[in-house]
Amino acid sequence: MNRLFHNILVWLCLVTVCSCSSGNSSSENNGGGNSGGTTVTAKPRYIWIDAAANFSEFANSKDNIRRDLTKAKEAGFTDVVVDVRPTMGDVLFKSSYVDQVTKLDYWASDGSYKFFQRTATWDYLQAFIDIGHELGLKVDAAINTFVGGNLYPYGLGEQGMVFRDENKKSWVTTLNIRKGLTNEMDLTTTDPTDAYYYGTKFLNPCNDEVQQFVLNLIGDLCQYKIDALFLDRCRFDDLQSDFSDETKQKFLSYIGKSSINFPADIMDPGTTSAPSSQSPYFKDWLAFRAKTIYDFVGKVVAKVRSINSNIKVGAYVGAWYSTYYQVGVNWASPNYKVQSFYPQWANADYAKYGFANKLDFLLLGAYASTDAVYGSTEWTMQGFCKLAKDVLKGDVKFAGGPDVGNATGFEKGGQETAVTNSVDACINAGDGYFVFDMVHVRQFNYWNALKIGIDKYLNSIK
Repeated sequence: MNRLFHNILVWLCLVTVCSCSSGNSSSENNGGGNSGGTTVTAKPRYIWIDAAANFSEFANSKDNIRRDLTKAKEAGFTDVVVDVRPTMGDVLFKSSYVDQVTKLDYWASDGSYKFFQRTATWDYLQAFIDIGHELGLKVDAAINTFVGGNLYPYGLGEQGMVFRDENKKSWVTTLNIRKGLTNEMDLTTTDPTDAYYYGTKFLNPCNDEVQQFVLNLIGDLCQYKIDALFLDRCRFDDLQSDFSDETKQKFLSYIGKSSINFPADIMDPGTTSAPSSQSPYFKDWLAFRAKTIYDFVGKVVAKVRSINSNIKVGAYVGAWYSTYYQVGVNWASPNYKVQSFYPQWANADYAKYGFANKLDFLLLGAYASTDAVYGSTEWTMQGFCKLAKDVLKGDVKFAGGPDVGNATGFEKGGQETAVTNSVDACINAGDGYFVFDMVHVRQFNYWNALKIGIDKYLNSIK
């Protein structure tokens, strides 16, 4: 009897413990519960920190970094994405392959456009890692991938390795513009309204030396205890890029030809979108470009995995898939039948080079206007995310979200309702939420608007 009584007591205790452990939880780490008792893991929330735009706040002040990372944490973000290679191509982490950033362009509070000078010597990226991890945030690093220098407007000047080293001109992309094949370094106008203004000098993704250079930078970056690496501008500059001799030879090898009428057999000079009447190799060219980026993303993943398999690998892309072929990127699942939906520019091979299944996560710029938060089509925030889910086919999780400073209607602030609603529209249509950029959140004080939206989401999954 004593043993039986003891066993009954043990059984009752186990039932009690199990009942307690199945209750709803609001813990971020363990996920919230729902009314059915099933554990729900909260989706991640990312805030982007552009290097140049935030440089005047963070370059010389760890206190300012702590201030804004604390606000991000309190608003409910899980990840900060720190841009550590701005478009001028130097870096904000330790590397033996390129110079450290010492100054970046920004718009001052008095409305002037100028440089901010960094005088601090502490490690910029390491400061974000130390402070962010202390606060319980994940700290992800982002790099502008195929860039090498900036020619600034309004007389500010130029900087970057392609301006310091004349031998690097061969790394810079060659454009098929109306005036003929032209290296971007030969386009020197500083007027942003000029059709030939190419302020950011892009590197040629088809150049083997360029690829190795970027992989070397990534190798140095992976020495840090970052949680993820995101590739930004891992693309061609535009549809007119790249038409260098090196790219020509690689394309000929791709199509198995010894020669073609180049570039006329691909597209007319100055072509900026898929023409109705196309040259014979136009679609092959687009597939070749997509394959170039696809192959490089694979090299990045292999590089990161070989150094630190705990670092996730992702990319930032624009959500406007219907026209993203213009920059040579297929961010879809290889199972997405691109040609069926976009026969004007995709051939049967294009789908092969969808890189979604190579990545751990994707950040999606759903940069619609303030009056287009909800919807089901491109150029609505919600629609961008809904369409992305179909394009990605579950191959990779993604977080979409708005540009709350530059997109139409956001320019002057005062859009708290749109900001709050953007969380609901995007996080429920995808696998997370993403907002660009911290500078705008700070400028227009959108912290509370974001917190309201994030809290609403978190409460919905309890």
